[in-house]
Amino acid sequence: MTDAQALVKTLDFQLAIQSDNKRLLHDATREARDVYNETIRLAKQDVDWDDISTRIADDADLVKNTTQRVVAKALDAMENYYEYDDYDQPSHTTTGPYPLRANYEEGYNLTLGDDNCVEFRISAKPYKHVTGVLRGNDAHLDILRTALESDEWRIGTAEALWRGGTPELHVNVTNTEQTVRDKQDSQTVVGVDVNEDNVALTALSEQGVEDSLVIEFPEIKFERHRYFTMRKRVQNAGKDSVHDVLEGREERYVRDRLHKVSRHIVEWCQQFERACIVFEDLKEMRDSIDYGTRMNRRLHHLPFRALQYYTSYKATFEGIPTAWINPEYTSQMCALTNCEHTEKCNRQKKRFKCLECGRQDHADRNASVNVAKKGAKQLNWTVPALNSLPTVRTVRRQASGAVDAPTVTHPTARSHYTDGRMGVSE
Repeated sequence: MTDAQALVKTLDFQLAIQSDNKRLLHDATREARDVYNETIRLAKQDVDWDDISTRIADDADLVKNTTQRVVAKALDAMENYYEYDDYDQPSHTTTGPYPLRANYEEGYNLTLGDDNCVEFRISAKPYKHVTGVLRGNDAHLDILRTALESDEWRIGTAEALWRGGTPELHVNVTNTEQTVRDKQDSQTVVGVDVNEDNVALTALSEQGVEDSLVIEFPEIKFERHRYFTMRKRVQNAGKDSVHDVLEGREERYVRDRLHKVSRHIVEWCQQFERACIVFEDLKEMRDSIDYGTRMNRRLHHLPFRALQYYTSYKATFEGIPTAWINPEYTSQMCALTNCEHTEKCNRQKKRFKCLECGRQDHADRNASVNVAKKGAKQLNWTVPALNSLPTVRTVRRQASGAVDAPTVTHPTARSHYTDGRMGVSE
């Protein structure tokens, strides 16, 4: 049994264009920046949001569809700004070129050339077009060629932008015929516990816990704090123009790391028979956070939602279903079947200790076991008795990929790599 779902994937390409077209595209992205900032200005003046697009479209030197897309993006940013204003979110005005957002066959077009290359035509300004050939990852080019020739794929919106001085086009494509196995047919449930500096995974079958893994990414927390400090310093120095540059670099760095971690999660899940990935539904988490300004800022920057999203859509493209459970008590409950106490448990950093049965474990792995158990119950399984758990292995993401860390052996072991790259202490 399968559920047909529309799967969306973003394909990134470089634009091979002539110098005149580069100048035109650069001018258009600066015009898009002005549209974006004017939208922010009017929104702050309490102009009715439904009227902003009409007012700006009359003055902007852009294709009307592109103007409407940029305005919509700015209003989304303002909505987010108003929601989290107390947590050091910027005003969302920008100083550099801003991406041109366009609909397929309205603001841009794609065709297959004679030598199987993909040619593009972008309406940078009214009656002025940027043309050339797409360059990039072979896998992305193959998907785009398939989308141009197959009824199963639909090409959607795209963004033309500058990255590191190079013009790029990011194209969204949708496969309406891709199928994902019904989660009720699953034979393995993978519980996922996302934290500030790691993600813990536990694979649970009807025979018990198959394996556990903790993927560490402490560099994300470190980089977020570093960029926060840098922004504060430039603001105090009165150099607000640098703010957007720093924010953009931070977000690109975090997004790159999260994509790599999510890819690792999906690859790990593929080894298990008919896996279903289970996440905690943390949508209401922000509303319940109130631990003081500094801790609120850290927790509001948790990457859990982005990592869940990246993992979910990558899993979907591999035919792996996902499910969501109520996160209540997953971090507080002892995972053993013959215990499951919540009130007599103690957590100190990454160590979980149950004062009732005396068991100690990696705190995040313990939570991932509870997530997997809740996921199994949601699938109407008879959850197997868990009277003991296997040791958990940890890995840390490096620029070159995943690096094994020492196996965690609770309750008292302290292990460290001696090569200076990483350390694990439980």
